[in-house]
Amino acid sequence: MDILSIRDSDTGYPSSLTRQLGSHAPKMLFAVGDFGILKRKTLALFCSIKCPGDIILKTYDFIREVRDAGVVVISGFHSPMEKECLDILLKGRQPIIWCPAFRVPAQRPRKEYAKALSDGRLLILSCCGDRVKRADASTTRIRNEMVAALADKIVIPYAEPGGKIMRFCSRIMKLGKPLYTFDLPLNADFLSLGAKPWAGSASPKND
Repeated sequence: MDILSIRDSDTGYPSSLTRQLGSHAPKMLFAVGDFGILKRKTLALFCSIKCPGDIILKTYDFIREVRDAGVVVISGFHSPMEKECLDILLKGRQPIIWCPAFRVPAQRPRKEYAKALSDGRLLILSCCGDRVKRADASTTRIRNEMVAALADKIVIPYAEPGGKIMRFCSRIMKLGKPLYTFDLPLNADFLSLGAKPWAGSASPKND
């Protein structure tokens, strides 16, 4: 696959990264697919690794809703719930932005990815160079900050109390991005921190 390299000094570098992250913005981006997808309104998805059954069922409905509405979802698609959401999104027609916390895969992508790439609806975007072959705590943190900075809205179906995603939420809120979760008792701690209840509006354009 042809990998596009974008420096922070290049005209195509997303201005939202430098505006939101300042000196912490990635110096380089590496991309495969249609880089123009970044010009669209996007909705970021994060979810804790451990996800209760009630949240899983609610998330299935949510991700089908945004898929059918044509919303561009951006995520690392790393946790089990996020991966299942990616499988559902790949069955739609809307663009997707996958941000791995490791180098852009140089090998031939799996069939589902290859089809989405050839259709111009998948962008694989990473801030990791060739030396980063697998995700770790540092690259995951940097990737998550990048995803949050690029998104117009953020949805977190579940943030485990005391977990990494819950701790990350405080940094997200400093970016001033609309942050949503499901209005369920399991998310009471998250909602008390300032997350808004997701009301079912699939478009990132609407608050």
